[in-house]
Amino acid sequence: MSSSEKEFSPLSLSTVRALNDKLYEKRKVAALEIEKMVKEFSTANNSSQIQQLIRVLTDEFAVSNNPHSRKGGLIGLAACAIALGKESSMYLDQLIDPVLACFSDPDSRVRYYACEALYNIVKVARGAVLGRFNDIFDGLSKDIVSESTSFDLASFMPLLRERIYTKNQFARQFLVSWVTVLDSVPDINMLVYLPEFLDGLFHILADPSREVRRMCESALGEFLKGIKKSPSSANFSNMVNILIVHCQAQDELLQLTAIMWLKEFILLSGRAMLPFAAGILTAVLPCVAYEDHRRKNIL
Repeated sequence: MSSSEKEFSPLSLSTVRALNDKLYEKRKVAALEIEKMVKEFSTANNSSQIQQLIRVLTDEFAVSNNPHSRKGGLIGLAACAIALGKESSMYLDQLIDPVLACFSDPDSRVRYYACEALYNIVKVARGAVLGRFNDIFDGLSKDIVSESTSFDLASFMPLLRERIYTKNQFARQFLVSWVTVLDSVPDINMLVYLPEFLDGLFHILADPSREVRRMCESALGEFLKGIKKSPSSANFSNMVNILIVHCQAQDELLQLTAIMWLKEFILLSGRAMLPFAAGILTAVLPCVAYEDHRRKNIL
């Protein structure tokens, strides 16, 4: 067996080529081959081969850089579920996770095939998917919002402002992911609403969970990038006091991020920051005394 055959085993090289093809018809033929293969594995109670096949479809196709390969991976995962029928519940997380990941794909056709794959998985797994209802609903809702031009952001903001101070790690992760999705929609200018939830994001930045902090740091980074690109969209005076407070935080990441934002605000808005000079000096002068060079040198 060649190295390529080992890499894609138990898929044949002809099936691999068909899954990577840009034509839907060829990917469909490959899916039928996968369906037949999985039924044989299931009849023989060969769980290890089924798991290996799902792993290959995920790692080599569904998360590939090639959009046609991602489409092939999705149709292949759906074929696995169809072949397994009710037994798909045994492999539900392995089947659903890569499909949900494709809901945020930049290619609209990949997102379409992700919806189709999810439908086929849910159709056969039925009640077993209820344990993943929140993830599925969240993924579908975000996909709908990102494609919609009529999302009522003004009504959504009070809900976000009310809930963003939650201490629950998973709720925080959920909220940051929604903020990130909305910020990625071209027709929505989230900078206009940023003063309403910026303080909440800084609170989340101090969360004990490394993953939550990473998500929040990334979201804040994108907002700061947007402000630097379009300063006229930012209401500096409505946000500067939030930054002054967090510049005095004990948490290092929180403090460093706030100081970095404040520095950019001063560079971008200049004299508009003069009314806040006393607060700014109170917040940043103590940093001069730090032995930590990261905090001292950011000024």
